[in-house]
Order: sequence, then C-alpha cells, then structure tokens
Amino acid sequence: MTGGGPVALFSVWDYVVFIGIVLAAAGVGLFQAIRSRKDTSTEEFLLGGRQMTAVPVAMSLTASFMSGITVIGTPAEAYRYGTAFWLFMFSYCIMSVFSAEVFVPLFYRLGITSTYEYLEMRYNKVIRVIGTSMYITQTALYTGMVIYAPALALNQITGLDLWGVLVATGVVCIIYCTLGGLKAVIWTDVFQMVIMLVGFVAVIARGAVLQGGLGRIWKDAEEGGRLDAFDFNPDPLQRHTFWTIVVGGSLMWTSIYSINQSQVQRYISCRTMTHAKMSLYVNMVGLWVTVSLAMLSGLTMYSIYKDCDPLTRGDVGNMDQLLPYLVMDILAEFPGIPGLFVAAAYSGTLSTVSSSINALVAVTVEDFVKPLLPNMSDKHASWMNMGLSVFFGGVCIGMAAVASLMGSILQAALSIFGMISGPLLGLYLLGMFFRCANSTGGLSGLISGLVITLWVGIGAQIYPPGPDKTNPLPLSTAGCTVDTNFTTMTPWTTTMDLTTSVPRPALADSWYSLSYLYFCPLGTIITMVVGLVVSLATGGCKNEKVRPELFIGKNDLICFGCKRHSTETSELTEKVHPDGKQGIDNPEFSDIELETKEKDMDKITRF
Repeated sequence: MTGGGPVALFSVWDYVVFIGIVLAAAGVGLFQAIRSRKDTSTEEFLLGGRQMTAVPVAMSLTASFMSGITVIGTPAEAYRYGTAFWLFMFSYCIMSVFSAEVFVPLFYRLGITSTYEYLEMRYNKVIRVIGTSMYITQTALYTGMVIYAPALALNQITGLDLWGVLVATGVVCIIYCTLGGLKAVIWTDVFQMVIMLVGFVAVIARGAVLQGGLGRIWKDAEEGGRLDAFDFNPDPLQRHTFWTIVVGGSLMWTSIYSINQSQVQRYISCRTMTHAKMSLYVNMVGLWVTVSLAMLSGLTMYSIYKDCDPLTRGDVGNMDQLLPYLVMDILAEFPGIPGLFVAAAYSGTLSTVSSSINALVAVTVEDFVKPLLPNMSDKHASWMNMGLSVFFGGVCIGMAAVASLMGSILQAALSIFGMISGPLLGLYLLGMFFRCANSTGGLSGLISGLVITLWVGIGAQIYPPGPDKTNPLPLSTAGCTVDTNFTTMTPWTTTMDLTTSVPRPALADSWYSLSYLYFCPLGTIITMVVGLVVSLATGGCKNEKVRPELFIGKNDLICFGCKRHSTETSELTEKVHPDGKQGIDNPEFSDIELETKEKDMDKITRF
C-alpha cells in the first residue's frame, strides 16, 4: 500500500516472534550467568575476567551504540535529508585508528577498570569525581532517550503499550546485567546485533520486490536528490556537510569509543592488547554495514512513499514513526515479520541499555565505592554490583520521561555526547600529550569547555536551527489516494517553520545554529586551550609528580601485533611497578596481558 492511510496492527504471530526473540536474548544472558556462577569476583562481573576475544567484543561495541535510535532514526534521516549520513563511514575509520593506536595501549598499560581512573592518576581525585559524574549524567540521559523514543514510535504504530515496553526493557536488562555481568551483556549484544541486521535486510528485500529491484530504488533516490551526499560548504552552521561529518563526527565518535566507559570497558575486557585493537577494527566494519543497511532502508522507504509522504499527509506524527509505519504497511501480510523488525528495534534498545547499566555499575564501584570501602570482600562486592545494576536500571527507566522533552532522537542523542564528551576528550588529550598540563589547568579547561558546550547545546534545543540550516529535502503527496474514512493524526508538513513559535534572540540564527556535530570539537578545543594557558600561568607541573607511563609515546603509535612493542611495554611496566602489579586496584591484570614470557608473546604475534 503506497497511497497512505491507516496500517495494520500486530498479529498474534508478530507477538509470538517478538516475545520469543526478547526471551532468547534474556536467555543468552542467563546462560552466561550460569556458566560464570562459580566466579563472583568484581573482575569477572565488570570485565568478563579479561578473557574476551575480538569478534564478540567487536559486535558488542557496534551494538552498544547502534541502538533502537539507530534502527528507527537513521532510515528516517535518509528519507528526509538524504544520504549525507553515509559520510560517517569516514568518521568511523578515523575514530577506530585513533582509539586503537592511541588509547588502547595507554589503558592496557595502566590496567584500569574505570576510564576515569586515569584522571586521578594524571590530575587529582577531584577531577576524577567530576569526570565520573559527567559520564553518569550523560549516560542516564542518553539511555532514557534510547528507551523512550523507540518505545513511543512503536507504541503509536504497532499498538504496543508505551509504559509496558519501557518497563519491560528495563526489567529484562536488569535481569541479565545483575546475574551475568559484562560477559552476559557482550554475548547478548552479539545476538541482538544479528537481529538488528536481519530486520534491516527484511525491509530492504521486501521493498526491492515491491519496487522492481534495488536499481529502481536507487534511481528514485537520485531523482529525489537523496544521493547528493558530498556538500563541501565550509559553513559551520550547516547541519550536515562533508566537513561537519568528517571533522566534527570523527571527534564525536572518538570521544564515544576512546573515553566512554560503555565502550572502553569492552575492549579492555579482551585477553590481549591485540584482541582489543582488532575488536575496534572489526567494529569499524560492523558500523559500516549497519549504517549502510539503515541508509538503504531509508532510501527504500523514500522510493515507496515518494509520491505520498505519510508525514505531510498526517499518517504519522513525526519522523521517528516512519520506519515502523513502513514495516506495518509492506510486511503485515507476512505473519511474524513485523514482529521480527520490532524485535530488531527493541534489540537495539536492549543492547544499549544493558551496556549503559553495566558501565554505570563499573564506574560507580571503581570511583565511589572502592575508595570508601577498600577492604570490601568479593561476596559483598558481588551483592553491591547486583544492587547497583537494579538501581541504575530504575534510574534509566525514570530518565525516559526526560527524553520525551527532546526533539529528533538521532540528533538529540548525538548532541548529548558532543556537549559532555567533548570537554572530557579535551581533558584526556591535554593530559596524554602535554607534560606541562597540571590539575589547575585541567579543571579550568574542563569547566570552561563544559559551560560553552552546554550553552550552545541547550540554546540549540530551545531555538532549533531553521530549514535554511538543516536543508530538508522536498516531499510530495501528489500520488496519495483519497480515503474518506481516514482521520488525520497530529499534522506535520514540510514547510512548517518550527522556529517561529518562540521569539528568537539574536544568537538563534548564528551561535545556536552551530551544527550539533561541532559541539564536541568546540568543547575539546576550548578545554585544551584554556587548560594549557592556565597550566603555564600556574607553573606547569613542577609541583606535581607525574608518572611517565601516563603519557603517549612514539611506541604507542605503532600498529597492532608488533612483538617488539609488546616487549618494550612489558619492560616499561616492570620498571614502573617492580612489585609486578600493573595499574590501580588491578593486580590480576599482570597475569593477562603484560607477561613477558616468550611463549605468550609468540601466541600474540601469530594471531
């Protein structure tokens, strides 16, 4: 059906498939919990015993931020704005290389559990607490959005109860996070990643059959201006250009994969540094595949609705309902297939929420609980981990209410990372590359960067950029069939100027219209510049003892798998820690990655 109008709701078989897949995902987590029931240590719960391998970790890395927002929001992006989002493939490549070759060696050398342990090593305890608090705030907001937005879209299209979906999401994640820890989260992510990709393929395949092949879909997209991705306009106020995506997007995704606990916790759980680096490169390929399928799904949707736009006609209330509407439109005649797609979107939500809960538990235990209770037994730590999983699961469900006040879920989600992770990334880079940086400069830079990014980010939410900055592409209703029984939902039109409802200050069309992808570079640069200036003005780090292994050296930048580099790293660590303990609070770490036995080195090199 391409003439618009109401679509079918879920059938019995759709519910059967949907519930079966969700239960299977929970079952994977419970299976890992049963397998690891004899080992209840914090190391096992938070880092999978540091024995994970590259491929499952890579799939988990991809699934963690390829959430329900991606499943629903990215195709809608291609439908409304074209395929400029495809340029993020360049960003993913730059991010992967930088994270693997700069941050992985550093974190492995230090043997950390919480990313923010580095901030205390390099600066002081106060900066570590501030950094952890920023991460907790950012993750709770983002996770609430991840739960709420797909649930709302699926509720309005499929008839699934909104709050039922919200609570069920939290409960399922709490169960396998509480019982299985990181290992359960990673293996569940692998399963959910497969389901997400199958969901996209189902939409593309059915659309290709209806439209007469992928060639027709591509031709329609070209004629509709959806393939004009390479816009080299240097204007920083334009929402998506080659420069905003490649420059701004690269730094934004670097902040997510390099210092975000949800991601770092995964690759430091790998058994060797080689596995950790490889997981990031395999993850890069996973991101390429996922975004490509999401873009193709959006182009398929445009080909089907190019002459009868459901948005303009009022069949759906907002962009984020487009893909669920398409699924119920073209796949409802195949019992169970709509259930598969909804399970794909729901799997994306589950993977992200579970990742967030596990990471929140990790930073809370390492940064707040252990300093207060340094002699806590493994049994008490296990109960603490499980209790915090339940607590943060409830917090994330509660934050879903806040997410209802945000705009476009895809842009809002990435904006949150830019506003908070940008200054944090600047703080890390300042400490890693500049020996003169001190605690006073680091704190000053972090506060300055955060204030500026929050100013522009919140301003952009209150006074969103106009169509001249966002460049929406034209849509049509010329081919819609007349339905006398049709009752419109909340109307939405392509020409509505959302910026006229509130009086706009002078900054609304300049400062507040800055591309959301530049929030992260802005925060990073301000943090580093202010941090350097203040550090130099306050005497550098003459009065602070800074360990040499906290900085990035030339050996850290050599490509992965080099035996010489691994041996040098081990020798350096042995000099720094003559007692054989690497890192803070992680004596077990020395037995996993940094042994210098020739047999272990040969294994790593052969891999």
